Amino acid sequence: MKILVTNDDGIFAQGLCRLVKELRNIAQVVVVAPDREQSAIGTAVTLHQPLRIQKVRPVVPEVETYSVEGTPADSVILALDKLVKNKVDLVISGINLGPNLGDDVFISGTVGAALQGYLHGFPAIAISVDAADSPYLDNAAKLATLLAKKINSNALPPNIFLNVNLPNLPLAKIRGVKITQLASESHTDTVDEGHDGRRTYYWLVRQKINKDIDKKTDIWAIEQGNISITPLHTNLTNKPSPTIPNSLCSNLLQELQKY
Repeated sequence: MKILVTNDDGIFAQGLCRLVKELRNIAQVVVVAPDREQSAIGTAVTLHQPLRIQKVRPVVPEVETYSVEGTPADSVILALDKLVKNKVDLVISGINLGPNLGDDVFISGTVGAALQGYLHGFPAIAISVDAADSPYLDNAAKLATLLAKKINSNALPPNIFLNVNLPNLPLAKIRGVKITQLASESHTDTVDEGHDGRRTYYWLVRQKINKDIDKKTDIWAIEQGNISITPLHTNLTNKPSPTIPNSLCSNLLQELQKY
């Protein structure tokens, strides 16, 4: 099995390193990721300037690693079209520090990178943890590895595109795994104004909306201490998401606890 790993936190982010260490126990891993932090850049693709690539010191020994002067989506496009020899079996983006829930998937660089893998015809996973500085990254790395194994064994559909979020909890306190849908109207964007003594400047601020959350959504699952797995697709208006077996949830948590 061959897995392309990327992210939006930058090539030397802690989450990416933890993910690669775990995945290389089951697969050949290639890393192609932005050379700097690229959060909230969404699906942006660089069209009007050249992209430069540098082969860098591996984030994990003996893992082929490339740094890209571009976006997460650029990284995946370059990897699949130019850098990675032979076909990959799966694209995984993460582990993102901070959740990608509800409306966030539309601006998430983590999800945007996974989307490019999916558009190129590969199964893809975006994986995040609900904290900006989490001590539980290993839970996410192990879960990604379990999901990769299920895709490789055809226990999951081959055309899957998953947005996975874990609560910031020790494994013993995670209540379950839920197959969810995206919450709607989860955030609102506002603008703060300031002045630096020379001119006015503005900060864009994304604020959470406090409202009753549908129990089928990703936000509800995380708030209740569950892992959220949301199947995504490219036609957001009417194309059904791939079917995931109901047995996946209970079995997956048991497997993660035994890992």
